[in-house]
Amino acid sequence: MKNASWIAKNELNPHADWQVQIKNSITTAEALSEYLDINQSALEKTIRKYPMRITPYYLSLILEHGMPLFRQAVPDTKELLDHSHTEDPFREIPFSPVPNLIHRYPDRVVLLVTNACATYCRHCMRKRMVGYTNPKPLDMAVAFPMEKAVQYIQEHPAVSDVILSGGDPLLIETRQMATLIKKINVIDHVNTIRIHTRIPATLPQRITDNLIDALTADKPIYMNIHFNHPLEITDDARKACKKLADAGIPLGSQTVLLKGVNDSRYTLKQLFKDLLAIRVKPYYLHHPDPVKGTGHFRPSVKKGLKIMKALRGHISGMSLPHYMIDLPGGGGKVPLVPDYIKSIGDNHLIVENYKGDVFLYPDGQ
Repeated sequence: MKNASWIAKNELNPHADWQVQIKNSITTAEALSEYLDINQSALEKTIRKYPMRITPYYLSLILEHGMPLFRQAVPDTKELLDHSHTEDPFREIPFSPVPNLIHRYPDRVVLLVTNACATYCRHCMRKRMVGYTNPKPLDMAVAFPMEKAVQYIQEHPAVSDVILSGGDPLLIETRQMATLIKKINVIDHVNTIRIHTRIPATLPQRITDNLIDALTADKPIYMNIHFNHPLEITDDARKACKKLADAGIPLGSQTVLLKGVNDSRYTLKQLFKDLLAIRVKPYYLHHPDPVKGTGHFRPSVKKGLKIMKALRGHISGMSLPHYMIDLPGGGGKVPLVPDYIKSIGDNHLIVENYKGDVFLYPDGQ
């Protein structure tokens, strides 16, 4: 068995150039068994259904910190035993009028730029598609054709917000990213561009000066980063976020509430405080989606509400995200909040604060 110090001295250097790390990522059970104590045959069976990739960087974090990160990246046979959920519960496919574009809300669209990620999260909401068609070993992500998607945006003036997602859009070639940003930037009715990524958490070396240049546009560019645990906020992650923030890109975090990973008020309190300290605003805390192969990550909504109630008043409001569920059938995202309003009268409310104290609040007319 190897350890983190051994990795740092060989071809799996966790601080190596990002392209080298992609080439040397762990994609097979046999390769992973050299570093972690796993059931190789069981892992192989799971990988045949749901691909695995772990960057040397993220592997070094797993070796150093163990289960909270192991659980997110290493396949589990429980993924094959989830028969109560569906592959596309949100009906993204019916909301896709042209390839690689999802149009669910009137004013925004999601572009699925690629189906590759630096590390494949085991709780992925698009588990049905991520990782399947990309060759291994992979130097770069395979970027999907975007011509029809861009044309669709041009032809629909109600669309003012474009979200780049996937897979991880930051894994495509820098030149391809620059081209895509430019094409969207010149569409008059588009006001904002958003990028959803986990790269700063799983491969922060990807945030290069050249990539920052590629993300330059007249339109505001916002980035939501997927951080799930305070152990993911390393010096490398801090440097990556600093580069992005210094370039004028506002950063948010879309954390997922994961059983056995971060479903604790203490873990999330530390995560949200640490995120704010590196200029990443906690934006959403997602309840895990009812996606086939991910059921073992799902705590109860009741537990999520209890955690949120325990955080309020004990953490800055700037650090507190919205607790969200995404409704099956294409219903969209809905915020969930603890029950602070106990009753509403003709001219007053009875309200409970974070300490459990009850107050009379005068209502307007």
